[in-house]
Amino acid sequence: QVQLVESGGGLVQAGGSLRLSCAASRSIFSINTIRWYRQAQGKQREFVAAITSGGSTNYADSVKGRFTISRDNAKNTVFLQMNSLKFEDTGVYYCNAFNDYWGQGTQVTVSS
Repeated sequence: QVQLVESGGGLVQAGGSLRLSCAASRSIFSINTIRWYRQAQGKQREFVAAITSGGSTNYADSVKGRFTISRDNAKNTVFLQMNSLKFEDTGVYYCNAFNDYWGQGTQVTVSS
């Protein structure tokens, strides 16, 4: 079991950057994969990025080259660096562990 808390969202102009954090209530060393998802208003939740305990990463095509996921096991935190933000990146961003555990989300709004 793990509790996840996202932070770092906000309002940013198109082309800007934000860094999201996902803080876990326990050591993430043993959590194989932590994922970021997002949900735009009126749309289904979609996969954004994932990172394994070994540091392997995977990204949705829509964010490749713009977003970078990383993890700091010592701080029990996973980060999502988002650069060159677009209007269509707007949504609530969630982190996920063990497929079953979700944070409360953090709102990202990109103004065009």
